[in-house]
Amino acid sequence: MARILVIDDEPDVALGLRLLLQRAGHEVAVARDGREGLRSFFGTPAELVLLDVSMPVMDGWETLGRLRDVTEAPILMLTARGLELEKVRGLRGGADDYQTKPYSNQELLARVDALLRRSAVEEDEIEVYVDGRVSMDFARHVAEVDGREVLLSPLEFRLLAAFVRHRGRVLSHEQLLELAWRDPLAASRDTLKTYVRYLRRKLDWSDGESPIESVRGVGYRYVAQ
Repeated sequence: MARILVIDDEPDVALGLRLLLQRAGHEVAVARDGREGLRSFFGTPAELVLLDVSMPVMDGWETLGRLRDVTEAPILMLTARGLELEKVRGLRGGADDYQTKPYSNQELLARVDALLRRSAVEEDEIEVYVDGRVSMDFARHVAEVDGREVLLSPLEFRLLAAFVRHRGRVLSHEQLLELAWRDPLAASRDTLKTYVRYLRRKLDWSDGESPIESVRGVGYRYVAQ
């Protein structure tokens, strides 16, 4: 299951996409224009965006540029325009794929699945991660924070790796237990909370300064610097 954001100003199209994607097992958020879509994405980042081109307030081209400033998540452009120049503009602007309307539901689902698979493979192939505070060499099992190496246990390393590999996304307790413990039944939520507290302390992150944010009732999110 992936979280997918649909940005389309046509209510019937948006509803159809929501139902189609939900039946395929995905979590779906819908926004009526680019500005609302950006607010939704900043609140809870999506793993894939379906973006219409012709919209009021903020059209798809401007929304595409704003999204590309903050995320590498796949973006699939949806439009009634089938001109080659429009497709080239979208792909050069940072879109990952382009689907013209009307479309086959099965073709759209196939494109969505392909983009999600490609994104997952690219994420898994990352050997070194670096942001403003954290760097991780996954092959050498080395983690540095603010330029200093930090000794982490294998479990702590996997927990931090789970956060940075899924930066910007809200990870549920169950997802983190799967990613770090490799078994959602291997530990309790209280154990997870304890290890997150240990990790913050070992990295010298106080609650107010930690890029690992608690999302009440859901889980945690890592916000890259």
